[in-house]
Amino acid sequence: MADNYLENRYDAIFGASSKKVILKSGNKSIDVLLRRNRSFRGYKKEQIVTESQLKKIVAVNTCIPSARNQQVLRFKLVTKDTGAEHVLKNIVLGGALPELHLPFAGTEPEAFIVVCSVIAETRMVSIDMGISVQSMLLKAVDMGLNGIIIGAFNKTAVMQALQLPYEPALIVAIGKGNENIQCVPIHSHENHNYYRQDNVHYVPKVMVEDLIL
Repeated sequence: MADNYLENRYDAIFGASSKKVILKSGNKSIDVLLRRNRSFRGYKKEQIVTESQLKKIVAVNTCIPSARNQQVLRFKLVTKDTGAEHVLKNIVLGGALPELHLPFAGTEPEAFIVVCSVIAETRMVSIDMGISVQSMLLKAVDMGLNGIIIGAFNKTAVMQALQLPYEPALIVAIGKGNENIQCVPIHSHENHNYYRQDNVHYVPKVMVEDLIL
């Protein structure tokens, strides 16, 4: 079969002058997105995240896997104008660095996606949440934004402040990161705690050789 068989068939069916869509490999491979997808605790105030941007991020949930395809997750979009201050005062960031009192003043996140489930949390729901929040953060990075998954927060206070019909399970902060974050390769037996030195946030990551059994 000739190498240009499909092209010739396209021309025969649609005409040589028809507009062809050529898919080219972009510069945002999954490896690039993963490297850029770090957990930011400080953000640039001048970068305002809109509800429309948050909706685009949440939209990834319409095409990702779901355990048993149950699709029980629901999302509350919160911006600077729609209650971000209520979320901010009820979250904890940088738990491993309590002496820094993160985020620093003037770098607080001002947009959030609050993740809820319409059923009680189970192993399947937890699987869905893991897939969901990672996919949303990768989408944020693809849009030129950053974020962090927050599990340490006052669930009751957030639920009441935002008048949520379901208990929140996780919160994803979204913004334009304002930190220098570097991954550091380690062996599995070494200290996993992240740390800061000379204004750089270092995140130890177990090297692949130690991950493979």
